[in-house]
Formats: sequence, C-alpha cells, structure tokens
Amino acid sequence: MRALKERGARVIGLVRDLVPDSLLVRSGLHDRITLVRGELEDYPLLNRALAEYEVDTVFHLAAQAIVGVANRNPLSTFESNIRGSWHVLEACRQNQGVRRVVMASSDKAYGDQKQLPYHEETPLQGIHPYDVSKSCADLIASAYFHTYGLPVAVTRCANLFGGGDLNFSRIVPGTIRSVIQNERPVIRSDGSPLRDYIYVNDAVAAYLLAARSLDDPRLHGHAFNFGMAAPISVLDLTRKILKLMDRADLEPVVLNEAKGEILHQYLSSDKARRLLGWTPAASLDAGLTETIDWYRGFLAEENVR
Repeated sequence: MRALKERGARVIGLVRDLVPDSLLVRSGLHDRITLVRGELEDYPLLNRALAEYEVDTVFHLAAQAIVGVANRNPLSTFESNIRGSWHVLEACRQNQGVRRVVMASSDKAYGDQKQLPYHEETPLQGIHPYDVSKSCADLIASAYFHTYGLPVAVTRCANLFGGGDLNFSRIVPGTIRSVIQNERPVIRSDGSPLRDYIYVNDAVAAYLLAARSLDDPRLHGHAFNFGMAAPISVLDLTRKILKLMDRADLEPVVLNEAKGEILHQYLSSDKARRLLGWTPAASLDAGLTETIDWYRGFLAEENVR
C-alpha cells in the first residue's frame, strides 16, 4: 500500500481485522487509505466496493497464509483462499471498469515436484491443504482469463521475508526474535528442506510490474515466478541469520516434527526477467540485514510499552 500511495494512487483496502501491531496500523497507512471492512467470503461486499469506488486495478493478496494453520483448519483455509478468490475474480468480471487484476498465488501451488526448479509450465499439483488452496485459486484465475478474457496476471512468489511480518512461526521472524530474546532458535523440520526466498521490497516491485504488464493484452493470463533462484536449507538459513546477528553460539533446536510440508521447492524466474525485466534488487544477506534491523526496532519498542 505504501508503494501505491507513493505513486499517487487512490488506494481502497479490504481489511477483515485491524490489528494494532500490524504495519498497516503502526505506520498510519490505515488513515491514508479508504478502508472497507469485511471478508473475501462476502461477495456482495466485494462487488459493491469495486463498483462504488470505481476500482481499475485489483491486487488480490488476501489469504490464510500459514501452512500450519491450514493443516489444522482446512475448511477455513479453503473458504478464504479458494471461495474468496473466485469471489474476487467474479466481482472483477462483473465490474467492467477493472482493467488489471494481479492475483498472488505461491510457489506452493506447484506442490511436490521431482524436477526443480519450478517453471511456469510446471503442473500445479498441491496435495496438502495450503498447497491445494493455492493450486485451485491459481487455476480458477486461469479459467477466468480463458473463458471471460479477464485481464489477470498470476504471481508465484518464493517465501517472502521482511519487516512487518508478525507471524513468528515463520523461520525468519521466529529466528530473529529468538536471538533478540537470547534464546536458541527452533526448527520444526529436520532442517534439510530447501527453500527459495524473496525480500518483501522485491516482491512489491514484482506486483507493480505484473500490474503494468497487463497494459499489454499479450500478457493477459500469464503467470510469473518471482524468487532469488538461490535455494538454501532451513538450517543454513537459520545459521546465516545467527551469523548476521553475531550469535553463532545459539545452536538451533531441531525438532524434526513438521508434517504436511513440501520437502524441496525453488523457482526459476527466467520468464519474469525476460518479459518484465524483473530482477531481485536485494541479495539474501542484504534483505536479512534490513529485516533484522526492523525487528530490533520493533521488539525494542514493544518492550518499553
């Protein structure tokens, strides 16, 4: 939202819960945009908001995004991630003023594949609740393009990291918080899964590029991968954060108890480089350093409250 406001856009944001500690509230952005309070599952609300505010560009980023929560609560995940997505797409179809729809899918939509890295032509075959929800929503977006000509682009990003993420079950914020609290970081898996990552500022640039690409009808209906193309194991990433924070003495606790997650996953972003001219600006170390600085400030402020 900040990037859109900096570019002079009039931003309408659908918000279910206004969380006091969220970056949206802490930054004051919620007072600088038009808030629509509601849920993806409320189709009449979505349709009304698009019509009344004459929205021309839609970024569909909303989802239940935590794998563990999806495994525990698949029905609510399917409601928001699948039904919510077709509600957004149908509301866009019904409002002719919508000229661009950017839908955030995920590298998880590809599921578990023998051949890596994932390319955009790789079949979508999620098998666990979160992965299935992203595969389904991604395919529904394709159906709306092929059947109705909806000007939609799908983004499939690697694991996002950066300041503002308060889901401390994720490896990056969880590890940083553990170190700041002088605790050994916890790894739920055995530490071996390979993952690709993308710094949040690079993801924002990717979304904006995807939206601009829709001014070219030849790119309608396309999906784009966005990642660093530099897979790293969960254990190595944790140790990298420890090194950057000068706390290599805090040996990670490896629980080896994670269930229902893909073993290895990483992306090829060659198509985005070729057609959109996109490349990640931040290296993994640079992005992590900025992220660490953000959490140091955030948690220090929390401690004095």
